Amino acid sequence: MDKNVALLLAPGFEEAEAIITLDILSRLGVQVTTLACQPYREVNSYHHVKVVADELLEANRDRLFDAVIVPGGPDGSKNLAANAAVIDFIRRHDEAGRLVCPICSAAARVLAPQGLLRGRRYVSSGTSSEGVTDGVYVNASVVKDGNLLSGQDLGAAFDFAFAIAFILTGEADSATKQAEHISHKLKVDFAKL
Repeated sequence: MDKNVALLLAPGFEEAEAIITLDILSRLGVQVTTLACQPYREVNSYHHVKVVADELLEANRDRLFDAVIVPGGPDGSKNLAANAAVIDFIRRHDEAGRLVCPICSAAARVLAPQGLLRGRRYVSSGTSSEGVTDGVYVNASVVKDGNLLSGQDLGAAFDFAFAIAFILTGEADSATKQAEHISHKLKVDFAKL
């Protein structure tokens, strides 16, 4: 059964976190649908790279994906957090037990203010977790707690993407071989996810 994930793109999203995750998941057979969290498909990234999303979030509000990926970026996180449709979309997936995957500042700045960490262990970038009372911060590359899988920062993007792929497909050998193919030394122990 094919797995399908939504990758949320808001103005100012951290492009490397989004594209690395998209690339790794696609290589491992996971269908990634990029969703623009604004009224038009062209989204300007953190470093002003214009990306054309596959579809609009608005057209997919009622669709359930196997996972939702929430990239960071100072402006990207702020824009996602301020968008009620984004919060409703993430909340609906979380309540349905689907995988919710924030990376970088997204856990602390998008999920936490909305009570979406729900006391679970998570990781976030730099000092973004300061003052967060909704979850339990863990200093690690990737942290999984229930259906929440968070990645620390851009430096953890490969491990984050491989962990998502493993959880969705259950294929540790494929993920490990793909990591070796791109000369990446996995820091994530799939057996502990």
